Amino acid sequence: MAVSLQAEARKEATKSEIKQLRAKGKIPAVVYGEKVASTVITVDWKDVQTVLRTNPHAIIDLSIASAGTQPVMINEIQRNPMSREVLHIDFHQINMNEPIKTVVALEFTGDAVGAREGGIVQVQMHEVDIRCMPNQIPTSIAVDISSLGLGDNLHVSQISVPAGVEMKSDPNDIVVTILVPQKETATPEPANNEERVGEAETSNEAATAGQPT
Repeated sequence: MAVSLQAEARKEATKSEIKQLRAKGKIPAVVYGEKVASTVITVDWKDVQTVLRTNPHAIIDLSIASAGTQPVMINEIQRNPMSREVLHIDFHQINMNEPIKTVVALEFTGDAVGAREGGIVQVQMHEVDIRCMPNQIPTSIAVDISSLGLGDNLHVSQISVPAGVEMKSDPNDIVVTILVPQKETATPEPANNEERVGEAETSNEAATAGQPT
């Protein structure tokens, strides 16, 4: 399901002007594609935040007053390496009549047998690459881990995808593993105080034996 996003066309701006835009809650962006000339725009941060939180790989109906509405997807997000603040977004216009390659999140279900036996569920992959028509992109793909026992792995090849969706991730990649808990090594209890005192007295007697009085 596509989500809607409003955008405003803008002119190329200086660094200070870009900083002012961000201070107003606007994110500088660009949209491009086969049917759309590269256009610099701004989008509202609150609207973008909603998209990133719910489905960052969704098809977006991007509306620009000067160019109409186009189906796009987020192609790249530039962030501040320290604060992780979104600095810039690249939107790519897509053709709804051609298959595309994208990423979809995995949703793990079930209570693994190995986890009930004390094992630790370790997720290696949270999303996979797929290829399908734009209107067939699933919100997520369910992965049932209930049958996994201690030491078991679940590979990409074992994931069932909806009809019309082609898995593009490496089938040999491990998605989930059930780690076997490490056994604790028993440590000998230290001798009690009375034993240590007795040992010390014995050592002293041995050391003084044979010495002149």
